Amino acid sequence: MEKRNLFEELRNNEYPGRGIVIGRSGDGKKAVAAYFIMGRSVNSRNRIFVEEGQGIRTQAYDPSKLEDPSLIIYAPVRVLGNRTIVTNGDQTDSIFMGLQKKLTFEQSLRSRSFEPDGPNYTPRISGILRVEDGEYAYALSILKSHNGDPACCERHMFSYDWPAAGEGHFLHTYLHDGNPLPSFEGEPKWVSIEGEIDAFTQKVWESLSEENKVSLFVRYIDIASGAWETRIVNKNR
Repeated sequence: MEKRNLFEELRNNEYPGRGIVIGRSGDGKKAVAAYFIMGRSVNSRNRIFVEEGQGIRTQAYDPSKLEDPSLIIYAPVRVLGNRTIVTNGDQTDSIFMGLQKKLTFEQSLRSRSFEPDGPNYTPRISGILRVEDGEYAYALSILKSHNGDPACCERHMFSYDWPAAGEGHFLHTYLHDGNPLPSFEGEPKWVSIEGEIDAFTQKVWESLSEENKVSLFVRYIDIASGAWETRIVNKNR
């Protein structure tokens, strides 16, 4: 697989939908996680990220314009001990509760499938980072319909032990814009991770489509200590 430039991937795709990037900083010291949301409808664009506990939650920017909250209001990021969960829906809670019951990341997602928003059947994408005692590993998952057929849910899991410095993986919901929206295909894209948290956040945000981008979350976790820094960027402010 060819390693891709994350910023070019974003600049060259008008509508990847929602995306998760997980990897390791160039100096090898930080675990990196990013999550962004985009929107085409008024309802989807009427959102911001707000901090909630150790994670974040989506929230309506203008509550009077909120229509259907079922698939747009959720907690994309939650933390359980040394594990950080990042997803594009309320399956964050399924993973969190599953881990509390000693289930694995994969087992926790067995009760979920793609989103019930036909004809798009938006994939549920999820990631988990584990940072403990100077060690770091992560996993990604996508639950998607089989070529747009809601009768079959494809469940793909990808695990990465001790990721290399300056590298990561990028998973997003849609291949590109369309009607219906075509689901992501293949394994997560191997991408470069460049810059400290502020530079990385700025470049990701600037690379997203100005018309469609809504919010961005970035977290750098110190692998040695477990301490983290977070950045949130909202188009609505």
